[in-house]
Order: sequence, then structure tokens, then C-alpha cells
Amino acid sequence: MEGFAIPNVTAQIKSKVEEKVDYSNLPCPKPYEDIHLEATKTLNPELFEGFRLDCTKRMNHKFSLIHSLVMGQTEVPNDRSQQIVKIPTSSYEFGARFIDPKLMLDGKLMTDGTVIAKFKSDLTENFTIKATAQLINELHKSQGVLTFDHKGSDYRAQLQLGNYMNQSEPGTSSLFRANYIQHVTPKLSLGGEVLWLSEQRKSVVGYVARYENTKMVASGQVTSAGVAIMNYVHKVTDKTSLAADFFYSFMLREGAASVGYDFMFRQSRVRGKIYSNGVVAAHVEEELCPGLGLLLSAEVDHVKKDYKFGLGVKYEYPPSQ
Repeated sequence: MEGFAIPNVTAQIKSKVEEKVDYSNLPCPKPYEDIHLEATKTLNPELFEGFRLDCTKRMNHKFSLIHSLVMGQTEVPNDRSQQIVKIPTSSYEFGARFIDPKLMLDGKLMTDGTVIAKFKSDLTENFTIKATAQLINELHKSQGVLTFDHKGSDYRAQLQLGNYMNQSEPGTSSLFRANYIQHVTPKLSLGGEVLWLSEQRKSVVGYVARYENTKMVASGQVTSAGVAIMNYVHKVTDKTSLAADFFYSFMLREGAASVGYDFMFRQSRVRGKIYSNGVVAAHVEEELCPGLGLLLSAEVDHVKKDYKFGLGVKYEYPPSQ
């Protein structure tokens, strides 16, 4: 018996030594804006109402042209009855996308004249510049944000300059944002941000935390504006995930929560969620054959008797030879 005890003790000591954390070699965290990435992918599928057609023509392995057609209904608030009125509408979008290992260009042109452009360039291995712009055919309503991203060995730092739509006043307001996130252990990362709105002379401070391992991801965020957000994703298998999120506003004394699922099959992906107000939503992506996919979307609100269903088709041409 004594001969068998020595190897067991040696194995336990070796295991403890291997589990010792090397704080000088921590991993690099996700960007600050992606702190809730897994929960967002699971709980926020792209729901739509009516018919949708997405067609992508790959000119080569880097450049693609995208056509998107949507025919459905648009919700417009009615000031007299304080109810939502649905108006039949249709829209078309033309887009172009260029993706290179160190450069990304993405642009969309809509039928109402709106232009959305995105730019990303990796100047060095650790320094990236990103820009997003939305040009609207209305005076003082265009928006744009320029982001400088520095990636360290175990931290990330960002600086953002731009403007945004001011909901309380007509026109746009300037914003300045800086954030920092750091891995403090191999599984836990902590961060914070500061936001300054120049026209309103208002500042907002926020804090985030993210814990992850091979089976789960938990993240939380609080801001001085009185908002708290919590998310949790449990990876049941490599192709099955369950998620939950919670939002609370201390100013309004209102909260909302939802639970959802994400199933990955051989040729399809099924996502759905249930809101705390009773609304049920689901989104299905089915690959019929290589390059051709079917989209199904549904959102049901029995309380308000509001039912939204969507049918879509995705088609991707192979790259030209």
C-alpha cells in the first residue's frame, strides 16, 4: 500500500505546480465593445418582417459585391392614438466589401440616399485604426466615429473621437471616449471607460468585468448613467449554447431580461429567445445547398397582438476564375 501512495502524492504535487498562474504571461482580452459578444450573437439574431433577399457576388477572394432587397412593413408611431402603425414599404441596398489581412473596407448605399461606410486598418501588429460613418440626406444628421485601438500582451486600450445623434436636441453632438481592459487572471478581465459629451457638458464613467472558461462566459457592465447589464452564456456542447441577459435602469426604475438558445446543426443554425414581457422570437438559417440558404424569422407578442414573420433567401456566387 505504501508503494502506491507515493506516486499519487507526486501526481497531486505536479498538478498543483502546473496550475500555478503565470501573471507575466496573461492572454490578451477581447475589445471593450465585444465584452458581451457571445451573448449578443445568441440573444440578438437579425429579425425581420416580410421578404428579404441577400445576394453576394464574390469577384475574387478579397472583393465582393452585395445586393439586399427587403419588402415588408415599417412601424411608425401614431401621436394621436399612441399606437404603432405599420406601413408597407420596400428598400434596396447595394454594398461593396474588400477584406485583406491588414485592411477592411465596407460600404452600403440605400435607396433613401443613406451611405454607411466602415474602415479598418492594422498599421502594425498592435495598433489599429477604425472608422465608421453614416451619411444621411438631412441637415446635421450625419454621424461618424474614429477609433484608435492599441493591443498589448494582456490589455487593450481605445480612444474614440466622433459625433452622434442627439435625441433630446436636433442635430449631432461631439463625443470623446477612452476605455481600457486588462486580464487580471487567465480567465478574468476587468476594464473601465470614460465618455465625454461636449455639447451637453456631461461625462459618463463605466466599468466592465468578464469571466470565461471552456464551458461558460459571464460579463457585467455598470455606468454612472444608472445602467446595469449582465450576460451569461453556457456552452452545453460545441454546437449548443444557452444564454441569459438582464438590463436595469436605476433612473427609470425599469428592468428587462431574456433567455435564449443557440443550436448549430450540420446545415442549419437555430436561435431563439423569450423576453420578460412575454415576447417570443426565433431565427433559423438553413443551408439548402452550397451557396444557397433559407432564412426564417418570427417574433410574437400575444399581449399587444403584434405578430412579425419573415422569409428570406441568401445566395452567394462563387468567385470568378
